Order: sequence, then structure tokens, then C-alpha cells
Amino acid sequence: MTEQTGILIVGAGPTGLTAAVALTLAGHDVTVVDAAAEGANTSRAAVVHARSLEVLQPLGVTGELVARGIEAGRFTVRDRDRVLVPVPFDGLPTAHPYTLMLSQAETEAVLLRRFTDLGGRVLRPVRLTALTEDAAGITAEFESREPIRAQYVVGADGMHSTVREQAGIGFGGGDYAESFVLADVRLRGGALPADEVVLYFATAGMVVVAPLPGGTHRVVATVDAAPEHPDAAFVQALLDERGPRRVRAVVEDVVWSSRFRVHHRVADRYRSGRILLAGDAAHVHSPAGGQGMNTGIQDAVALADALHTALTSGDDAPLDAYAAARRPVAEQVVGLADRLTRLATVGPRVRPVRNLLLRAAGHVPAVRRGLALRLSGLVYR
Repeated sequence: MTEQTGILIVGAGPTGLTAAVALTLAGHDVTVVDAAAEGANTSRAAVVHARSLEVLQPLGVTGELVARGIEAGRFTVRDRDRVLVPVPFDGLPTAHPYTLMLSQAETEAVLLRRFTDLGGRVLRPVRLTALTEDAAGITAEFESREPIRAQYVVGADGMHSTVREQAGIGFGGGDYAESFVLADVRLRGGALPADEVVLYFATAGMVVVAPLPGGTHRVVATVDAAPEHPDAAFVQALLDERGPRRVRAVVEDVVWSSRFRVHHRVADRYRSGRILLAGDAAHVHSPAGGQGMNTGIQDAVALADALHTALTSGDDAPLDAYAAARRPVAEQVVGLADRLTRLATVGPRVRPVRNLLLRAAGHVPAVRRGLALRLSGLVYR
């Protein structure tokens, strides 16, 4: 027997759950499926920017997110102990003039609870195998359950999106030669600000240190090669070589760590008939700037608005407008992350010159404000 739904969302990460909450609040019948047996309890993303908090406000989750997170009012680029580029957020035109530091797992949990409070549920583990579209709708088939028939399908199923593959949508781009280390650690010393995200540009390479709730810090670094799960000694060596120098930051414990490769890709199209893409299924890039999850959340809200208009008016032009509006944003975000990543990964001979140029740029107010607007996402309003 084939189950019926209005909108099938494939993927129960922050992007899929945001779309599900928005569409449910608008009165639509939504079904969410995910291939994983349970939601993530570890995650790469740890930043919720101001624009994301704005678009999430009508969904009724922003207050809880803010209550759970740490408000970081400044982002700085440093060469060891010397500030090269300060980027304050306190003057931004928003009710949220800060970067909210909160793990993706927490953000996802808040969104999931909101969806279930509205009567929704996520079907797990449900792995999509095929999509068949006709003039009246689209049928999704799965490995271990009956098919689902929907009016539209939203692909929010990540970089290796089955929805995107089934739609035959290309995913052009490339990857970086370096690997990235990500670790949540407990630190002492280092004179690290409790409300600031710091990007250290050292001769040896880049490392980001950011505060998280619960007394931990997120550490992200580019390396030529890294173990699959970096230990305390590995992270300590990175901080000693690239982080604060006057007061050593000591790694007391590694809560969680990983190694990953980073791609920079954008889907050729965001729409193919009744299939629409959002989040990592549509764009992936370096973690520089913390834009990935945020761009996906903003995709989801825009797509939910477009689907609501299309379903209530009978005109699918808003879906083309969604694709036309959000794809250029992804290209800009990917471009910014790419520039920051390439700055972070220049060769040792070029790094001193890079740091001198960055320090000069950091004295220009327009540069600082422009970077704050882009990092916060407010430039994409």
C-alpha cells in the first residue's frame, strides 16, 4: 500500500527539520524520512549566525537556541597573540548582534522537538532508493518500507544526496588537497576569550578556536595529513604551533574529534520538476566562516515559503524563483569560504606577507563591517 503525503522531506538534519517545521506551521501535510537510525549526537557545525536566528524566529525556536548557546560578540583573525583583523558584531542591524556558538546536535534537537510538538515525526531508518515522477505527483521507493506518494519531494539529504542523484542534477566543483581536523576539547590557559571566535593564521597554518557551552572549545585546523580521530597530543601540537604563544592553551581532554576532507560544490540546478534541493544536497564548502548549516537553514525557510505559495495558488512559479534566488547565494557563500580557506592554506613563504596585508586591511572600518555582514548572513536578506 502506498502512503500519501503532501511534501516528502528526505533528510532530518537542520535543513530538513527547518523546512518541516515551517511547512507544518503553514498547515501542510509533511513526512520526513532519514536513512540514519537516530539523529547525530556529534557534528561539524557549531555556529548559528544572526540571519539564521532571524528566519527561525517565526518558527518558535530562536529563544531556546539562544538560551542554550554562547553569544560570541566578536570574530578575530590573529597571528599568534597579535590581532590582525577584528570583526565586531555589536553594531549589526539585527536583534542578534553576535555569533551563537551551539553544536549542530543541539540545534537539531531543538528543531526536532518543535516538529514533534507540532505532531510531526521522523521515519527512521528509511533509505530512499528511487523517485518516479508523473504529471500528478511523485512516488518515492525505499529499501524496507512501502512507497510514499507526494506532491513534492525536498532533498535535504546531504552532500551524497540520493534525491539529487535520482533527479539527475550535477554537482560541480572540486576539493581541497588538505584535510581538516575538528575537535571539541577542554582547555585551560591560553588567555582565550569566553565570547569570541578566533581564527589563528600562523606560519605553520590555520587553527580556529571557539567557545562552546559546557566549558568546551571547538578546534578546527587545516593539516596535510591527520589521524582519523586526533587525540589530545595531536590537538596540543596544533595549538602550540599555531595558537596563542604568551600563555599556552593546554588540552586537558578531547570530548570528540574527527578528520575530514572538504569539497566546494554547487548543484547545477535546485529544481527538477517536483524535486527541490536545499542545504548540503545543493551546496558544500569549507567550514571557514561557519556558513554551511546556516545557508541550509535559510534555504529551508525560503523553500517552505515557496512551496506554501505554490500549493495554495496552484502556480509553481515561486519554486523557480526559489531556485533562482538561492543558488547565487550559495555561489557567494562558497566563494567566501573558498577565499578564507585559500588564505588559510597558502604556503609558508607567503604567510608572513599575507599576515601583513591582513593587518593593514583590518584597520579599514569598511572591511571589518563588510566581513561582519557576510559572516552573519545579513548581507543576504
